[in-house]
Amino acid sequence: MPTDSTSTATHFSPQTPLLPAINAWEIFLKDQGRSLYTIKAFIGDMQLLASYLPPDRNIGQITTNDLNHFLGWLQKGRGVPCSPKSLARRITSIKAFFRWLQRSGTLVNDPAAKVAQQSVMSPLPTVLTPEETLLVIDTANSARSAAKPDARPYLLLALLLETGIKKGECLSITLNHIDLDAPNGPILFVRYASPSSRYKERKIALSQDWVTAYQEYLQQYKPADTIFPWSPRRLEYLLEDLGKAAGLTKHLSFDMCRWTCALDDWKSGIENDQIRQKLGVSKIQWREVSLKLRQLAEEKVN
Repeated sequence: MPTDSTSTATHFSPQTPLLPAINAWEIFLKDQGRSLYTIKAFIGDMQLLASYLPPDRNIGQITTNDLNHFLGWLQKGRGVPCSPKSLARRITSIKAFFRWLQRSGTLVNDPAAKVAQQSVMSPLPTVLTPEETLLVIDTANSARSAAKPDARPYLLLALLLETGIKKGECLSITLNHIDLDAPNGPILFVRYASPSSRYKERKIALSQDWVTAYQEYLQQYKPADTIFPWSPRRLEYLLEDLGKAAGLTKHLSFDMCRWTCALDDWKSGIENDQIRQKLGVSKIQWREVSLKLRQLAEEKVN
């Protein structure tokens, strides 16, 4: 059961050294169900700050100037390249840590509140053109009528292009996440075990074509629980092989299918918030996603 910030940091005071506070924050992040990658990145960033500041500096003595000088050192004085993306993440780490200390009552003032956040736009994703989409779907569909019928390639590909789910979400689908008898038609229920990710849970409509392939697939593979009981790499290879068989010059991937789905919805005039909810992204994340979709749509027109 996740703990709140107060229960983790009540024994702290402004005189607490930085490193013990960082260690406690790591425990708090784990209790909140944050991903191991996120925790490793956040804690690594804070330990770097601790190595920069004087060893006797306690959390109550750290100022906004200290943090800004640290960020300047990362960019110009450390001697190690710091990309804009890494800098933006480190600022996020610092802000999250000191916000936690303030909300717990350990600090009255948050020294990171006035540190300027820097957002970085990652490159535009690669998507399938409508012609490429039809080509790869036809290729996957042909396996269903082969001498040894195999519905798996089509089932995976069509699911990704229809729903826009992420690789991790796809790998977590179990039999009871698919409701073929829902009142408004078949749906996929995207679910999360971690309480901190519950906001990403959603129901996504499934087409009758996909349902037909799903029923073929159940007869062929008879999954006991997880729909795709293979490793992430095995499914990545499956998509790569599909792309090659279809003659694509692009590297067909989970991410490409997700963005192709989102772009198709965008170009179809579906409301922005419906697309956002379908993708399971927050309103903050949607700012960058929507900007990229707009650029991608314009690229295809021009």
